[in-house]
Amino acid sequence: MKQVIVVNDSLKLPKGKLAAQVAHASVSAFLAADELTKQVWLKNGMPKVVLKGENEEYLMKLQTRAEEQGVPAQLIEDAGRTVVPEGTVTCLGLGPAPESELDGLTGELKLLR
Repeated sequence: MKQVIVVNDSLKLPKGKLAAQVAHASVSAFLAADELTKQVWLKNGMPKVVLKGENEEYLMKLQTRAEEQGVPAQLIEDAGRTVVPEGTVTCLGLGPAPESELDGLTGELKLLR
């Protein structure tokens, strides 16, 4: 059981902004999960990974695929108060869900470094 956050890498967000957006995605996706999944994930130390997605279009397609497979998926759109315009898609939170399901969706993506 893990969670994956996919960042819109085309934005090249500053580190602080990026951290806030990743946190939004993590919490939002967690809240969308069922209660049993939440409890298992919390008990296992809340494992998560942050990956790079090419652009907004990629994140939206990935969200659709995840939802079709029953994986919690929350697209994060910025409020537009600081770095990017309102409505800019910054991240996609996936899971928590079984590792095999998430790897099937995101296994080709690279880690955010």
